Amino acid sequence: MKKNNIAATSTLLVLLVSGYSFAQNPIIRNQFTADPTARVFDHTVYVYPSHDITAAPGKGHPGWFCMEDYHVFSSSDLTDWTDHGIIVSQNNVPWVDSTSYSMWAPDCIYKNGKYYFYFPTRAKDTTWGRGFSIGVAISDHPSGPFIPQPEPLKNVHGIDPNVFIDKNGKAYLYWAMGKIYAAPLKENMLELASGPQVLKGLPEKGLIEGPFLFERNGKYYLTYPHVQKTIERLEYATSDNPMGPFQFEGVIMDESPNGCWTNHQSILNFKDQWYLFYHQNDLSPSFDKNRSIRIDSLFFKSDGTIQKVIPTFRGVGLTDASHHIEIDRYSLKCGAGAAIVFLDTLNPFNGWKTILSQKDAWVQYNAVDFGREKYQAIQVKARSLMDGILQIRLDKNNGPILAEVNIPKSTDWNTIDAPLSKFQPGIHNLVVTVNHNHPVEIDWVRFIK
Repeated sequence: MKKNNIAATSTLLVLLVSGYSFAQNPIIRNQFTADPTARVFDHTVYVYPSHDITAAPGKGHPGWFCMEDYHVFSSSDLTDWTDHGIIVSQNNVPWVDSTSYSMWAPDCIYKNGKYYFYFPTRAKDTTWGRGFSIGVAISDHPSGPFIPQPEPLKNVHGIDPNVFIDKNGKAYLYWAMGKIYAAPLKENMLELASGPQVLKGLPEKGLIEGPFLFERNGKYYLTYPHVQKTIERLEYATSDNPMGPFQFEGVIMDESPNGCWTNHQSILNFKDQWYLFYHQNDLSPSFDKNRSIRIDSLFFKSDGTIQKVIPTFRGVGLTDASHHIEIDRYSLKCGAGAAIVFLDTLNPFNGWKTILSQKDAWVQYNAVDFGREKYQAIQVKARSLMDGILQIRLDKNNGPILAEVNIPKSTDWNTIDAPLSKFQPGIHNLVVTVNHNHPVEIDWVRFIK
């Protein structure tokens, strides 16, 4: 990917020719996840997030963040993700207070043949100081098993650890506690090589946390969430030295349109495209302490500055035409008559549905891969309280009609097959619309060979 985010159909067609790939947000749908640190190990992307759960009597503080363990997820295409399960828990680290439920934002890095997983939480006594300490667990594999060290890092008190290894092999640890701190690490990755320093040139007012540093073309980019107004936005500063001082450059992502108080980011290059990993509260719109991780493409201007990222539902990664295409994760939709709501408000992990409620209402889902082998039919899971008709076409403006699907009158969901009148191989944008005033609800569509 080499240009800007998808904003319109004409832009998308250029992107497809250039070899772009696309997927859906949020990327994990069966649990709450936040604070994603993404790394590339052995041509595979591994994401190390924190794991939000709902507080309960004797388990965390109601109305606040509640996290007791960490999972790791991996993908070779940014679309299909594997959950490798719990890698570290507050219950298996010797020095951790197992009643604190404060396993906050982690990181993982590879050095000297080992994977080092850094995590913040509260200690069970004051031997290592008050507040948050930062521990390390070590593994031979990026997915674990990770063995926690018996003690946290000395002289490090704070949250949101981030480790950066420079081209010369020198490692640095960054963390936050009111300000952003940094220190070089010894070769063993378990001790500071010198005392912590407060990084200069960053905002002095408003909460600042979650440092993540990367290098591009000899420039060091320090990214972080910052409360400029009332909730966090993602900002960045640059320097010629990983220890700073830094110069503020701009905003990577504005405050969440959903009102999520926090955000937390990592940025990586995968297969010659840069990506921003971050979180919002998609699966918990009324409680922003249960969050979900997302991915969108990130682009640099010619002068090296970062172009602001606009959050999308569509995200990144091609969707195979034979898979369930959840059009509620749309790329574009009409302004009136198209709504996205939860399938079950009591169980958000069931996902969303699309409601097309009036004539000519439509949604567009970009980058569906039809391949070369001809598809014969389309299958739709839908329902309509009146006899409805869905029209499936390619592209919004005068694209060919692939099929018309009759949705029988019913209060139940039905899976309906309809023959394709036309097939076009390759990668296309998919448009689903109604051409009458009979509302139709759609769960998913897929194509059948």
